[in-house]
Amino acid sequence: MISSSKFQPRSVAVVGGGPAGLMAAEVLMQGGVAVDVYDAMPSVGRKFLMAGKGGMNITHAEPAAAFLARYGARRAQIQPLLEAFGPDALRQWIHAFGIDTFAGSSGRVFPAGMKAAPLLRAWLHRLRAGGVRFHVRHRWLGWDDQGALRFITPTGEQCIAPDAVVLALGGGSWARLGSDGAWVPLLVARGVAVETLRPANCGFDAGWSAHFSARFAGRPVKPVVLGFTDRAGVSHRKQGEFIVTASGVEGSLIYALSAALRDEIAASGSVLIHLDLLPGRELQFVIGEVARPRGSRSQASHLQSRLGLKGVKAGLLRELIPAEEYAQPARLGAAIKALPLRLIAPRPLDEAISTAGGVSFEALDAQLMLRAVPGVFCAGEMLDWEAPTGGYLLTACFASGRAAGLGVLSWLQATHPTRPK
Repeated sequence: MISSSKFQPRSVAVVGGGPAGLMAAEVLMQGGVAVDVYDAMPSVGRKFLMAGKGGMNITHAEPAAAFLARYGARRAQIQPLLEAFGPDALRQWIHAFGIDTFAGSSGRVFPAGMKAAPLLRAWLHRLRAGGVRFHVRHRWLGWDDQGALRFITPTGEQCIAPDAVVLALGGGSWARLGSDGAWVPLLVARGVAVETLRPANCGFDAGWSAHFSARFAGRPVKPVVLGFTDRAGVSHRKQGEFIVTASGVEGSLIYALSAALRDEIAASGSVLIHLDLLPGRELQFVIGEVARPRGSRSQASHLQSRLGLKGVKAGLLRELIPAEEYAQPARLGAAIKALPLRLIAPRPLDEAISTAGGVSFEALDAQLMLRAVPGVFCAGEMLDWEAPTGGYLLTACFASGRAAGLGVLSWLQATHPTRPK
């Protein structure tokens, strides 16, 4: 038998140092491949760290069927990735670092301490110890005429020719952290089908008056039920909370419905939603309380006394219904239970938590390799899928990174026999 020391390991470039790229690098490292990770930022994992700033929600503990349903139109493509490396496997992987996880009352799963930094530090230590090399401030520019990868670096342009490539470049949100979508024209030029990048888990503009915006921007609205019917006649209804912004609304309730809201605005120009400001009260009860004699009290004081409506909820009523309806108990009561609010536009892509659109799954084979560019694999948020917040985004990024890494190993085994030194 020939000693393995006489052979040169195959090399793979991973472009993008977020969760998907790092997971691909780990799989490749474990497969005996020489791995180089390139990232445009001064350090890797920047969006990962930012996502964990308020508590690292790594995955979710809900049943598998409900979990998979979060991926909407791309469930069929995401399901095999999660069946191979889903929420339970992700938690076990974290536990291997000596970091415990726990599920909160909502089912959201967090690492002990709720911070991303300890996990990222331990992960990078393991990758470096395994031989993974990191190259920061290396921005990918595409390919040269010979098919080598081009990078602009602090010392000028460099070209490399690895045996395979994993692209994990993120979407188009939070450009300051590295996800700027600059890769789109580079892939389109190679004949890769890329769906237009769109904001996901985003806020929306509502066209507040200057008075309302100045007084209530930053205030939470809770609890509330948001409902609307889309152009296909599908009814959407969900309870939660949102935040008033200077221009509109954002927050967990808005994010949960943002895909449907965004698509409705794209098709119709705007979307009319209705807010139930008192989800625990029946309409007739509310009308009855509003109709009670109020004596010398103002309507605002009356609503606060009888129904507990005050602050931003009272402000929304004043902002969104005409003065003549505000004075009519039946109409005011109906508005409290179904307050109309028209959303006119999603906030810009760079403000969104995540991105919809990206490399079409139809442009990839089952191992996430680009059909148009053999040897180049894609993973993470740059693929054409979306999911709400709650751990679903990170779980699929980890799972797709792992799948791309395994795909590279399989492809190298089939097409690139080990090269002698």
